[in-house]
Amino acid sequence: MITRFAGSSVFAVAAACAAFPSASLAEDGGEATDIVVTANKRVERLQDVPIAVSTVSGESLAASHVTQAEDIAQTVPNLQMNTTVGDNTPIFSLRGVSMYDYSLNQSSPVATYYDEVYKGSFALLGATMFDIDRIEVLRGPQGTLYGKNTTGGAINIITKTAKLGEFSGSAAVGYGNYDRIDLNGAVNAPLGDKAAVRVAGTFTRADGWLDNQTPGKPDLNSVREFAVRGSLLVEPTDGASFVLRVAHSYQNPRNYGIYAEPLAANRAGLSTYQIRSNLADVRRTARTTAVSLTGNIDLSDALTLTSITSFDKGKLFLFEDTDGQDLRVFEVSYDAKATQWTQDLRLTSDLDGPANFILGGYFSHEKVFNSNATYIFADTDSDGVPGITGADCAAALPLSCVFTNRFDQKKKSFAVYGDASFEAGDALTLRAGLRWTRDTGRQSDLTSVATALNGDVVDTPIPLTNLSYATSNLSGKAGLDYRLSDDVLAYATFSRGYRSPSFNAQAFFAPAEAGSAGSETINAYEIGLKSQFADKSATLNLAGFYYDYHNQQFISVDPATAAANLINIPESRIYGAEAELSWEANSALTLRTGLGFLNSKVERGVISGINIAGKKLPTAPSFSMTGGIDLKLMDNGGGKLVLSGSGSYASSQFFEIMNVERLKQGGYALFNAHLDWTSADGRWNVSLWGRNLGQKFYTTAGIDLSGFGFDYKQWGTPRTYGVTIGTSF
Repeated sequence: MITRFAGSSVFAVAAACAAFPSASLAEDGGEATDIVVTANKRVERLQDVPIAVSTVSGESLAASHVTQAEDIAQTVPNLQMNTTVGDNTPIFSLRGVSMYDYSLNQSSPVATYYDEVYKGSFALLGATMFDIDRIEVLRGPQGTLYGKNTTGGAINIITKTAKLGEFSGSAAVGYGNYDRIDLNGAVNAPLGDKAAVRVAGTFTRADGWLDNQTPGKPDLNSVREFAVRGSLLVEPTDGASFVLRVAHSYQNPRNYGIYAEPLAANRAGLSTYQIRSNLADVRRTARTTAVSLTGNIDLSDALTLTSITSFDKGKLFLFEDTDGQDLRVFEVSYDAKATQWTQDLRLTSDLDGPANFILGGYFSHEKVFNSNATYIFADTDSDGVPGITGADCAAALPLSCVFTNRFDQKKKSFAVYGDASFEAGDALTLRAGLRWTRDTGRQSDLTSVATALNGDVVDTPIPLTNLSYATSNLSGKAGLDYRLSDDVLAYATFSRGYRSPSFNAQAFFAPAEAGSAGSETINAYEIGLKSQFADKSATLNLAGFYYDYHNQQFISVDPATAAANLINIPESRIYGAEAELSWEANSALTLRTGLGFLNSKVERGVISGINIAGKKLPTAPSFSMTGGIDLKLMDNGGGKLVLSGSGSYASSQFFEIMNVERLKQGGYALFNAHLDWTSADGRWNVSLWGRNLGQKFYTTAGIDLSGFGFDYKQWGTPRTYGVTIGTSF
């Protein structure tokens, strides 16, 4: 029976992968049994973790030329992304749960972690991905071990760390279309017997792929970035280790462009990847600095104390040509500076008995300075007198005006948590966890002024305002898993996720916009099955879930005036399923596929006086698919040659809660491939790579601004390709 099942499954996977080839998500040449994750804050086999987790190896990321976090969405079912604020600041949507506010002071409900350090603010997410060990995507609320702002899940990015007793390194140079230049390198060096250091860096430049037809203005969507990361490992005695990580990144490219339609005058005479923009001279700037210290001390053979202390500092500025044309109809600038301190302290058991636990405490302190400016027909001479002054703004308010707001935001969070498991027999394990969180926040000195382009102050729509909140939450989980056999694990869980309150950063035009949205919660019910068969060469993981979603935080934008309010939608529901299957057919062929199904609906809610009950949630396609094939073409004295393909498909989806049909993105597929040669001694490698090989035109964001004569949309990246030559020692 196993043979027949395996044969039919393999046929299905092969057919799927032929239609949608995808990059390998496993370690090169490894089996599913070798995949190790730390999703539960323990080192465990992926197949032993009773939650829905997808993994992507660093080798696969590098070979597929995945350098931006948003590209992860092409590898994981039911994971989508929205790029409203541009590259390297993705708004992830996991199982239909996402952030429906693009303000730089907000924190996504799909939390991003670098080496177990939470990155809340957009201003702290600027680092490009390089020298990565693996990425773990945890689907579903993670309210116990990960805490607030994980109602949708968590994305763990684990970087490579220094190794004792090893001198090694790598270097690579690449060239691609749009005159793309990539430089990457890393070196690991021992410092005696008990310490080692690793330093890695990356540098990338590329011309913009969005051809600007405005005379004298540069192309948009360029790449210009570098980053460096160092890690110092010290193991002074047996049972004690400390890792100090320091990272810095800087990005300064031409900003992204806006595909504004259906304004006929704007798109007339332009091809798909052309634009007319007057703001292309203003560069997007992102700078981050991060320091963390991770310590693990074995208090005994069965108890380990872990401490993670971190400091992050970041700055993000961008000036968006929101109208996508060379007239100043509507433009927005965003400016944010953020600092964050965090401390996680936990005690982990590894007892011989049936019970084990994790007990911990967490503290974070975040400060954000935020300033935004909205330009509305700012260069229009309203009063007929030559020169645009305050009189023009006063005569046509809000036209001929610039509305600028600014505020300081401080948030503190304290939590205590516990997670426990109990083996109630040879096959059954009971699990439970609780986390109590206390959150406080303050938005101080919020003000908005209306000025002309020359700086003349005309009005103060929002006088000095201070807001605050204080709230507590109890989240957690309960579940059981049952081992049907050595290779089959079934599980069922109930979990609750919590997202802390948020302040509105888009308050420009009236005091009523100055406000906050309360906390949101999800009650999640999930069942799953993890299995291996065909002598463990094949892995099939299944999950089904139902979400009861309360008080979702939404930014409500009036399409006629652009006035924005931050609100809570009382109730929504989501249900769906995933299936991930991989098969290592032999030493030369590996096949993979992943399927995601979603059904989302607002149960109760009103936005701008309109009942939205029955509307679909944004960025939640009903069906998504990933697939992959790795084919070893040669492995002999001439080296190893591997051909890999990758692809993904997402059915139609909305980008906003009103479900405006003209803003819907239809279903689309993306295809990628790379051909990799490695010398027989492993020292040299050459890779030919390409992404979006089908040159698919698709959008990744949409906002209804029909009151200004257009819909706001962003392009997805067109076809890119190149060659990379590397060496290792």
